[in-house]
Amino acid sequence: MGCRERAPVTDLLRVVVRDGALVPDLRRRLPGRGASLHPTPECLRAAERRRAFVRALRCSGPVEAGPLRVHVLGAPSAVPPGRGAEAGDGRTTTAPEQTDRHPAGPQSRAGRRRMSKP
Repeated sequence: MGCRERAPVTDLLRVVVRDGALVPDLRRRLPGRGASLHPTPECLRAAERRRAFVRALRCSGPVEAGPLRVHVLGAPSAVPPGRGAEAGDGRTTTAPEQTDRHPAGPQSRAGRRRMSKP
């Protein structure tokens, strides 16, 4: 999306919007419209510069790229030095844990109960 180069889906990182923030969808299971980009800093910067996320994800307003930036770059860029978890104020700078819609996950066929017909 950022560099506009084509690549197999397995080489790309799926991104979705959750609560106004861009979140990496590593398992490709989160609900909603997704966009794909190479998991490289160059591709991320190009997508942000071109405002490609807003267009691709059809958002009505700007989106926060913090969690995606942390995942791709490996370090938060919005927290100034001396702030955040290092300063002891209790804030964390890691990406949120990814969860599926159903916390229990899909059940196997053997684990499901079938309703018997009367």
